[in-house]
Amino acid sequence: MTDAPPHRYVSRGGDKLEAALQHFAVDVTGLVCADLGSHVGGFVDCLLRRGAARVYSVDTAYGIFAWKLRKDPRVTVLERSNAMHVALPELVEIVTVDVGWTPQSKILPSVARLISPAAKVIVLIKPHYETSEALLVDGVLPDEQVDRVVEGVLSSARSQGWIVNGVFPSPLRGHGGNREVFALLTKPESYCVSS
Repeated sequence: MTDAPPHRYVSRGGDKLEAALQHFAVDVTGLVCADLGSHVGGFVDCLLRRGAARVYSVDTAYGIFAWKLRKDPRVTVLERSNAMHVALPELVEIVTVDVGWTPQSKILPSVARLISPAAKVIVLIKPHYETSEALLVDGVLPDEQVDRVVEGVLSSARSQGWIVNGVFPSPLRGHGGNREVFALLTKPESYCVSS
């Protein structure tokens, strides 16, 4: 029997985000980032390893965030903090979002308050949280329903003034085998941060 290979990041979320960053050709080197819905910190770990200057880690939980990331001086941990209401001391250039139960339509207005005009936002859309429970089979949204739900999420984002620059299916499935999809969002060049 052989040992299983060690995890590359503190959680498999890091592997998901790495694939999305590569697909979207997003370079985070030297940038200030925020990760909304950090949990253990897979996305944060990935951002740091790819050269982020600083990462604000936001999550409603307490005590779950990985110790190795918690003690990293580049990380500001904001626990017991709801991403829908969080305020940061500076505007950020990259936001990653994995907020689980919170629909994208509710989190994106909050994201808009956190970003600089040229920022890139990478959201992990979890279609099983974006649709009626009546469509779920043992907690899983059937694959044939996923594209329709994702398009609804993207349509809502566009109605809020976001530009959808690309969509990428996560290489790893989520809880229970649910399909998940990344989207790369930006605001128009004319976007101004409200005072």
